[in-house]
Order: sequence, then C-alpha cells, then structure tokens
Amino acid sequence: MDRLPHLHQRFSTTFNPSRLLVLLLLAVSFAGEPFALQAQEPPPRFPNVLVITVDTLRTDRVSAYGYHRKTSPALDRLIQQGARFDEARCVEPLTGPSLASMLTSVHPHDHGATRNGLAVRPGLTSLGTVLGQRGYRTAALVSNWTLRSRLSGLDEHFEEYVEVFTRKRWFGLMNSEATAEDVTTEASQWIRDHAENQGRRPFLAWVHYVEPHAPYRLHEEQAERLRLGGGELSKSDRYDTEVGFVDQAIGELLATVEELYPKNRTVVVFASDHGENLGEHGYWGHGRHLWEENLRIPLSITWPGTIPPQVVRAPSTNLDIAPTVLGLIGLPIPEGFQGLDWTPILHGDQEQPLQRTTHHQAHRGAVHSPKDEDRARRKGLLEVAIVEGQRKEVLRIKGNDKHRAYDLSTDPGEQKNLVTQSSEASATLATWLGQVNEGLTAADNLPAPALDEESREQLRALGYLD
Repeated sequence: MDRLPHLHQRFSTTFNPSRLLVLLLLAVSFAGEPFALQAQEPPPRFPNVLVITVDTLRTDRVSAYGYHRKTSPALDRLIQQGARFDEARCVEPLTGPSLASMLTSVHPHDHGATRNGLAVRPGLTSLGTVLGQRGYRTAALVSNWTLRSRLSGLDEHFEEYVEVFTRKRWFGLMNSEATAEDVTTEASQWIRDHAENQGRRPFLAWVHYVEPHAPYRLHEEQAERLRLGGGELSKSDRYDTEVGFVDQAIGELLATVEELYPKNRTVVVFASDHGENLGEHGYWGHGRHLWEENLRIPLSITWPGTIPPQVVRAPSTNLDIAPTVLGLIGLPIPEGFQGLDWTPILHGDQEQPLQRTTHHQAHRGAVHSPKDEDRARRKGLLEVAIVEGQRKEVLRIKGNDKHRAYDLSTDPGEQKNLVTQSSEASATLATWLGQVNEGLTAADNLPAPALDEESREQLRALGYLD
C-alpha cells in the first residue's frame, strides 16, 4: 500500500488521462480487495434443510393429492415444485415413535421410543447428528407435548431444541401446545437470526405443527374460505378448517425462507407424522390400529434446480427421509439407517421400486401408570403389518379379527378381509413379528419413562391414556 503515494507523485508532474485511469484502477484494486474477494466467494457447499411436519394430517385431505376442497394452497405450491410421494406411509401411527423413526431412520422397536412418553435409545445416529458434525446449525422447534425433550429424548440430536408451548388448545388446560401462528413466528425468527448472524453456515431446522390434531378446532375464516356454510359443522369439516389454518402458517414460514435465501439454497421436506381415522371402521383417532387412514401420510421433497417436479408412485416410508436428504446433498449414509435413499430415483437414474415391501407396527398410546412401566415396550405392542405392492397383511396380537389381508388396488377402504379362518400369517409377516418382539425384549434395559403427573395429564388429554 506504500506504493500509492509514490505513484501519485509520479503522475502529478505531467497530466496524462490514460495514466490517471491506470492509477484509479490500481487504487480500487488495493482499497477494494476485501469486497472483490467477497463478491467472488463461492456458494456454500451444502444447502439448508428445512423439515416441516404436521401432526395427524391425512393424505386425502391435502388438495395437492386430489382433495376436492382447496385446503392447502401453500403446500400445493410447494409440493408441485418437487417430488410428491403418492404411496408414503409412516412406520408407526403415533407422534413420538413416528418422528423418532423419521430422524433416526430405524424402526420404533430399534430406537426404543415405541410409545409416547418413552425416550429414544441414547447415542443413536440421526439426520441431526450427521448434519451437525458437518457444520450445520441444527434446531428443532416442536409444539406437541409428546415431543418434550424429557419425554422423547430427541433434544440429543439437535444443537437447539425449542419447545413452543404458548397456548391452551385443549379446553383450558395448561400451556401444552402452540397454534400454527405461534410456531411460524418462532421458526421464522430463528431463521432470520441465522441468516443475519451465521453467515454461510447452513442450517437444519425441523418445525413441527400440532394442527389438525383433535379436538379439531373450528377456524371460522377457513370455514368461510372453504365455503362450508353456516350452522354446526361436523368434526370432519372442522378438521378441514384446521388443515387450512396450518397451511396458511406454513405458507408464511416458506415466504420467510424465500425472502432470505435463493430457492436453490434450501431443501424442503414436508410430511405428516401419521394420519387419522375420522370414523372409518368405527374408529376415531390414531395409534392403536394400522388402517390405511392411520398409516398414509403426505410426503414431498423440494429442491428447485436439483429435483425436477415428479410423482413417486412406489411405496415409501418416513424412514426414507433422512437417508434421502443425505444422499441428495452428497453425504454418506450411516450404515445403520434402514430407510431407502431415493436420490437415484429422483434424479432419473433408476426405476421406481414398485414391488417394495414396507413394515409397520402399532403400540398403546402411552404408559398408563407407574406399575405399567415394567416392560412398558413389550406390553404395548398391538399390531404388526406389511405392505407388499398392493397386498396388505395385518396381525393383531390380541382380540378378534387377529389376522387380516386386503388387496388395496381393488379395496382401498379395507372392507373385504381376504383371510380365511384356517389361514396363517405369511412367513414374511411372521418374520417381521419376530423381529419386532426381539427388539422390544432388547429394549427392556432402557430407562423407564420419565412421566410426571403433569405429563400424564397432558397425554391423557391428547387421548394417549385410556
């Protein structure tokens, strides 16, 4: 830099416009060097990852999947930009077990959190731990009591674990959940803070919304938008207004991300934790049965510029989310992950595995009392199932109609049981039951549930304690 005064003296004796131009260029090259380097800085090696999950959302109530009511315009726009999975199912239709499987890519009997209120096995590898080791800032922002860190153990997998319990959704009970508006406010602020203070560091943010979980609150502005009419609305109609309400909040969250980052900088995963029976088979709720209404989930992965818009019609599960995200961004997939990496299929390099077999299990909702804590995992198993192509086979551990099978291609509502009285479970289903029982037995040495009286009341209100 000491050359600049010397150059000034040299050029000041005789005015020469061309030399003055050279001087100015040299001055800019020195004085503006940091700016020039910043302008040429390459983009981050890894994209951001935003995982959005919605509690209790049925696939057939999302308008991107063909529902006649436009319940989800924001989600529709997101889904249409990426890969829509039409045959996606959860591995267990309970919030805690399902989302633990989504993050760790192992089945519930392997991660240990088979019932709400049971924590995952310590030390597991997950999407959060892998990305954290690669320099990601990782955060979970959750709004369902069952996901509390002391109950689920999922805080181990994130740098920050934010419990958004700001409202009384359940008939005046203590603050145990948050509305979708509150979750979006918290998540948007977290992402803004990251963009302003973390520079080029990528983020993993998992954001979980509790709607449309029972009691299916009525959102009048959504009822008006959906033209549901006046008078007393059915529970099914109120459910639809909850879907519209959470969709609006998700749209605001996505708008924040798009404001702060180019579209190709963020992989967005959208899924629900499980579905919901709305009176089909005489059942309202989720968790205790493996009906399709409970198992089927909406699932999409969007990354503009990398994943072309497409529809995946092969069977998939939420075990596939973690390995697929890692595959898409070019990271090795941990050996223990049980899900499928869809990257080659999404890029068009492989055919869709249409004959894939998926495995499922159902457990009791939560541990009922301190005396039930002994062998809580083994005692809780209710059903196991496999889906092979369009054939579904279910075995209930106790009770009537223990063994059932359906052809989903001709009987999607599971009305005609193909099993005769003399039929035994197939070898595939029997093997699966054996693997589940073996895993539950091995989990006996895991810590007992950490249910205080407050947690028991919350889980009872959510319908997980009989």
